[in-house]
Amino acid sequence: MYNLLISLAAGLVVTLAVLLGTNLGWVGSILPGLLVITATYFLLARRTWKKLEALMGEVQKELLAQKFDRALQTLQGGFVLGPWQFLVASQLHSQIGVLRYVRQDFDGARPHLEKSFSRHGTARAMLALTRYRKKDLEGMRKLFDEAAKDNKKDGLVFAAWAWVEEKEGNHDRAIAVLARGLKANPSDEKLKAAAQALQNDKRLKLGKIYGEQWWQFHLEQMPGQMMAPGGGRGGRRVIYQRR
Repeated sequence: MYNLLISLAAGLVVTLAVLLGTNLGWVGSILPGLLVITATYFLLARRTWKKLEALMGEVQKELLAQKFDRALQTLQGGFVLGPWQFLVASQLHSQIGVLRYVRQDFDGARPHLEKSFSRHGTARAMLALTRYRKKDLEGMRKLFDEAAKDNKKDGLVFAAWAWVEEKEGNHDRAIAVLARGLKANPSDEKLKAAAQALQNDKRLKLGKIYGEQWWQFHLEQMPGQMMAPGGGRGGRRVIYQRR
């Protein structure tokens, strides 16, 4: 990545300058070089993330204005930042994949979701559900398992997985998935409500528990009263996750 390479080059120049211009030797010359690498990388990375934040702000405005195609174009344009900083490309793929999935362009979403950030719970859950839509239950489970490991605090990942298992008639497996989620999130009231419903042999109504977060997966039909005029859902907030 360019930011790292520039930082390393700057550190090397400083190290050599100190080495050749003083009597400190290699040991004394390396420390200033390391300080320059650290400071330079911090500043360059911060600049790149600021640009990404500005781009996401534009995307948010476009989504609120129902300009979905324009939002996708803006996100696509953000890939020029990818070579500069680690994780930028995966963040963009996450957002593009989620937006395409939400618009029910499942085939168009899948390639982006496959490259999405591993700690973007929604994107990884959607990737698993693209396998489910292809009737690949084992592939879905593998992806949900990976998503659950990387997003232990995202209760919706466990809830969506459990809903599919229950839908497929795997009641005990669904309960086990929710128990796993509760082990990682013992104070998650939404997961508790979902687990209680299954334990009482009631239907798992995640729309009532998670609202729009659930309907975005398109596993159930959204109630008509929740639809925006014209059949849409209104604006959608885009969130990128940086680690």
